[in-house]
Amino acid sequence: MTGPDERTSVRNSAVDRRRRGESLERGTAAMDVAALLVRTGTAPVVEPPRPSAVTSVRQWDAETLAAAITAVANRYTETPIDADTDFFDAGGTSLAAVELVAALARELDIHPDLDTVFFDARPRRLANRWLADHPESAGPRTDEQPDTDDLAQLFADLAGADRLPLVAAPERVAPRRILLTGVTGFLGSHLLLDLLRHSEAHVVCLIRADDDAAAAQRLEHALRRFALPWSREVLRRVTPLAGDLRRPRLGLTDERWETLAAEVDSIVNAGAAVDFLRGYPSLRRTNVLGPLTLAELACTGRPKPLHHISSLAVFNGADAATLSEDEPTANVAALPIGYDRSKWAAEAALRRAGEHGLVVTILRPGGIGSHPETGAHNPRDLNSGITAALMRFRTVPGFRYLNAAPVDWVSRVAAAIVGTPSAWGHTYHLTGPPVSLEQVVAETTLGGLGIRVQHWEQWCTDVVQAIEDGPVPELASLAQVLQSPVARTQLAAMVTAPPASAARTDAFVAANGLPAPVVPTPAARAKMLAAMTGLGPQQGEDPYLRFHETLTGAVGPVGAAADLPCDLRLTLSVASSAQAFSARTLDVSGELTCGQLHEGPLTVEGTATVRPHDGTPLRHEVRHPIMHYQLTLRDSSGGTWWLEGYKFAAARRRLVRQLGTQVIEIGRTGEPASYTGEVAVPMHTYLPDQIDGIEIDPRLSERQQRLAKLLWLSWFGSQLGKSLLEPVLRVGIDLLDLRRAMRKEHRR
Repeated sequence: MTGPDERTSVRNSAVDRRRRGESLERGTAAMDVAALLVRTGTAPVVEPPRPSAVTSVRQWDAETLAAAITAVANRYTETPIDADTDFFDAGGTSLAAVELVAALARELDIHPDLDTVFFDARPRRLANRWLADHPESAGPRTDEQPDTDDLAQLFADLAGADRLPLVAAPERVAPRRILLTGVTGFLGSHLLLDLLRHSEAHVVCLIRADDDAAAAQRLEHALRRFALPWSREVLRRVTPLAGDLRRPRLGLTDERWETLAAEVDSIVNAGAAVDFLRGYPSLRRTNVLGPLTLAELACTGRPKPLHHISSLAVFNGADAATLSEDEPTANVAALPIGYDRSKWAAEAALRRAGEHGLVVTILRPGGIGSHPETGAHNPRDLNSGITAALMRFRTVPGFRYLNAAPVDWVSRVAAAIVGTPSAWGHTYHLTGPPVSLEQVVAETTLGGLGIRVQHWEQWCTDVVQAIEDGPVPELASLAQVLQSPVARTQLAAMVTAPPASAARTDAFVAANGLPAPVVPTPAARAKMLAAMTGLGPQQGEDPYLRFHETLTGAVGPVGAAADLPCDLRLTLSVASSAQAFSARTLDVSGELTCGQLHEGPLTVEGTATVRPHDGTPLRHEVRHPIMHYQLTLRDSSGGTWWLEGYKFAAARRRLVRQLGTQVIEIGRTGEPASYTGEVAVPMHTYLPDQIDGIEIDPRLSERQQRLAKLLWLSWFGSQLGKSLLEPVLRVGIDLLDLRRAMRKEHRR
């Protein structure tokens, strides 16, 4: 389950400058992750720690150890922290956490595992936990604050809603000035544009920055990063406001707080920290206390409606048959990870706020998919990572259903709900139709991406190993998540998730004439993600399908007889059937032998297009092109030639001969053609090469291989049939035109 994320996953430049190649202590979970990051090229190679000459255990008291951890942590954060500030709230990243653990091991001789850091990264808590687990390191006892259970902390946070004042219902009119949080995240940036496009409202964007000018720069960067328009018109209707969702009163001065409360008439919260490794104590300030602060703002001055982006994660672990909008959420103790608990707590707190008169709308996306037109996506989204792994490794965990929708539809519907007063105060599921595992297997098979289905735990292990062996730097963050036992628990909940229903959302969409979500097939999603991330089939991998083609004939200098022998031994392949069915393009490799060009064989690479120009005849031609070859020829010394060839169809009887005959031109790179001629497929090679000799990706099951071959022969045969029929139809049309002309002339 995913949601919006204002916290950037890109390591900030200040931290990059502070990298010192810390040594890594072996034997901890954190070091396993560090080793992975080194192998995938996302972390510097570091030296192993040198054995310490000191054999006695160092004694710490809680206050001194907390101060020491704070000093080390401050080297890896965007902003300085104190002993009670969470490392990640100050801009620490997952990679920085790995380096922090390594530095603590080397410099302080304490060895917290990475999951402990993610659970609660406040230095004082890390100190208390280490001393509690290692009493031999504890010095004289002090009156340190006891460690707090995360559920106890959660319920203490909920009490914050009870301190809100009682308010009257807000005026039910379309908003004119909206406060939007999370605008630099994936969903938030799209939501901003939809609020501007489909309403007359001015939008105040709360952005974590030093000042309003820096906030404007962050906003522009976010919109451009997700391929969204940025212009003076956008800025004219937007007010970037430097603030912080994690801080009391949003980090604003009293004057700015009061002004904001008086000016805005609607609040939309798309801000959240989305991190499946962090515990509830580490996420609460953003994901729970932040919404409570917005509820406080909604109650200040004139009452304002509050629209909160939640997540289907609040159901993880529930045993409901269907996740309906009014279904009770899961028992919070059953929620597997801190992120799920923080989203549950935010909803619970806002429901309490509703008992004080506040009008709260809950919007629950599931997985938020890439934009179907721009391809913009959230690279840290777990669903995107699973899709990328599907494309790269042809494997998927055996889930029940995927509850997801593309980002453009989620943001469009959310913006419409914000702008429709009669829709306020309810819960909406912003998901498309649930997709079953059976659908994914069928669609990927038809799309040429036949996959293996694995038990989720085995899938995690195999994918992490494959990323390490690659290496595949683009998937390093996915590997980091899958290596964490905590995150695997969350994935297990996703695997068993029932289908989500969205009856209220569907009714709203129908009543307001909104479009249905455009959900691409998994094969199309994988293809689009591969184009964005470069995760397509790699060199040396088996393609989806390939076959061989032999061509023999002769060429000669332009204007002269073609009497120089020329032979081609080619392999035609496609990485996925989508490559052929959509673009009608095949990859070509092989070699050409022609003594007149070069004494040795020439290496061939390029493409062949089936029915180029949709079969329309070339200029000054009556023949229809069947295939178009565009090839590059290279000799052993680096010299290059170009080869362009066409297979044509014409209205004559020798149809089979037309399918195998290619008219070619050859020339030096950058120069006009110097040789022309004709090569053809010997009839005795056609059946063994292009029918019986078709090779399918051996990673597919035997059944999938048979189906892939049948689909290919059916499609390729239909394309060739069209090519052969087109000139016949053209002759028929020409004859009809001639007959009409003669009748017209006769009537005169």
